[in-house]
Amino acid sequence: MDLRNSSKLDNATLSLFRNYKASTTISIIYMLVTVINMTGNGLSMWLLIFRTTPKTPSIIFMINLTLTDLALGLVLPYQIIYQMYGYNWILGPGLCRLLTVMFYANMYCSILTMTAISADRYLGICRPMLFRDRRERKSLAVIACLIMWTVVLLVLYPLMSTDLTFSIPELGITTCFDVLKKDMLPSLTAWATFLFALFFVLFFIPFCITVFCYVGIIRKLTRVSKTNQKEKAIQLAVTVLVVYTLCFAPNNIVLLAHSIRKLFYGDSLYMAYKLTLSLSCLNSCIDPFIYYFASREFRQKLRQMLRLRTLSSVDATTIEPHRESLYSAQYVSCGQGERTGSTKLNS
Repeated sequence: MDLRNSSKLDNATLSLFRNYKASTTISIIYMLVTVINMTGNGLSMWLLIFRTTPKTPSIIFMINLTLTDLALGLVLPYQIIYQMYGYNWILGPGLCRLLTVMFYANMYCSILTMTAISADRYLGICRPMLFRDRRERKSLAVIACLIMWTVVLLVLYPLMSTDLTFSIPELGITTCFDVLKKDMLPSLTAWATFLFALFFVLFFIPFCITVFCYVGIIRKLTRVSKTNQKEKAIQLAVTVLVVYTLCFAPNNIVLLAHSIRKLFYGDSLYMAYKLTLSLSCLNSCIDPFIYYFASREFRQKLRQMLRLRTLSSVDATTIEPHRESLYSAQYVSCGQGERTGSTKLNS
């Protein structure tokens, strides 16, 4: 977001809104994301809620993640309209405020939920003696999801209490969250606190936790005897970590750099921020595919629903209704395997 005291914008900012090539590119990305997001996550939500039992902590986190992805997909069509109209918001300040908060709340809740999933898997794989009580872990998962939403909404509160639209007479447009008034917050310190909270509280700290957990998982799995299932678990951990990094790190790093340059040097990286923001939305398309490859039960039920062939004989012989998936914290219990001299592949 660009920060202004008056309606007069500099040439660099005006040229950003005249860059129809970038606007079209972002719109196309959002269109593709919306189609894949709503199809994949709609199917995932139906399977997770109605066809998956029991509701383990991992499943609860997956439902929360799918919910955030779906909500993001519902918001994106409004962004497409906004971009296609040349950054002209025609739906009023109230809807601008609501959709902006929804967009960022769901993006940051996705980050926090993926962090919770990584922590759940880390405890199950590397610290299997902790949180062994399934009921206790289930209640903790629900509480964790509520805390995530609370923290995100508290950080984003300044966006809920102000008009995020901005009129630009030179172009005859009204922007939504692309240009903000500096008096939205009382001081430069308040602005710095808000923007740095977005980076450190909602991204950097969760990012460090996620990296620590998946690196710990990968290191733990490489120490035990090699099996096909463990190889798949390692590949999954690496895949999730790479996707998490590529989707979320560029946007949040650019946001931090843009905020510092804008607040203290009057410079801007906003076009780079807009492009990386569209990149971060790609994560909502990838999550359903991670579910598909991570969970044999998920694959089986999806194929049954689509009336395709069921799993191969290798998969079919290992599926039981209440077993965990590769994406679950309890799928590979390496700590117990080391103590007993064997590897426990399912809980």
